[in-house]
Amino acid sequence: MNLIRVKWDVAMYKDFIDYLFSIRDLKYSNFHSSLKVTDVIGIRVPILKMIARDIVKGNYREFLSLLKNNYYEEITLYGLIVSNIKDLESSVFYLELFKERINNWSSCDTFCSSYKIVKKNKDFFEKYISKNINSNNFWVRRMCFVLLLDYYIEQEYLEKIFNLCNNYNTNDYYVKMAVAWLISICYIKYPDATLDYIKNNKLDDFTHNKAISKIKDSQRVSKEKKKYLDTLRRK
Repeated sequence: MNLIRVKWDVAMYKDFIDYLFSIRDLKYSNFHSSLKVTDVIGIRVPILKMIARDIVKGNYREFLSLLKNNYYEEITLYGLIVSNIKDLESSVFYLELFKERINNWSSCDTFCSSYKIVKKNKDFFEKYISKNINSNNFWVRRMCFVLLLDYYIEQEYLEKIFNLCNNYNTNDYYVKMAVAWLISICYIKYPDATLDYIKNNKLDDFTHNKAISKIKDSQRVSKEKKKYLDTLRRK
């Protein structure tokens, strides 16, 4: 199907969805149906990335205006298209629309890992994350923590990361898991500073213990350090 178009309309978009069904992977669809938030057609992420790259070469604005939230692939594709927009102003405009569409961890995390524009605009997105990290929408909060994980685990940002983790206010499982994941990667890269944080953090017990578990999952951490980390678990 030709995806580089100067015009998209309702009929063309319907043809696009039919095209996705024609190339679906049923095994992948069944596996990903565990998301249980929306229907899954069954298109693997590498294929969605190729589709997004083609659509952005054409009239992506018109395509995005037609894109629905009926399928996991539509939500993920929206984020991947946003991640391919090179102009910062346009990218952030569509990011504001996309972030309210997120309804599962996979679409969230796939977008974050693909949103390379952050690398060249660290100061801007540092402020953007700080502004949105206490959003009423817990998927937006997860997005912020995963963006920190993907682009900000550097010495100069560690203190801010730890402060944001200490000050987050949520009981949402997917946000807690993102925080734990973030801390675990901080430990892999900066073990001494992160260990000091683990000893003195203000996290709830679940997130604290989950961060330790995720650190222990890494093969880059010695058995001795894993054993010591176990002593820091909360009961």
